[in-house]
Amino acid sequence: MPQGTVKILVDDRGYGFIAPADGGADVFFPHAACPSHGFRKLTVGQAVSYEIQGGDKKSAKGPRARNVVPAAAEQTSEPTPAAGTE
Repeated sequence: MPQGTVKILVDDRGYGFIAPADGGADVFFPHAACPSHGFRKLTVGQAVSYEIQGGDKKSAKGPRARNVVPAAAEQTSEPTPAAGTE
């Protein structure tokens, strides 16, 4: 998953922008792009992981993200081995 930093949040409008870690164009994300972790839990400057929506990776106005999650949540989503099975 691409990684980046939340650059702008517009809470009252329900959207924000991510500055990609690779230095590409800012990526738009709507409130609905934040499954289970919630848009309101994101903060400006927070590291996030996301997916680019659509086959061409860009809408008419630029790239759009989906499945936006805090980077720490994405890293800890890996299953942990059960005790004694290592």
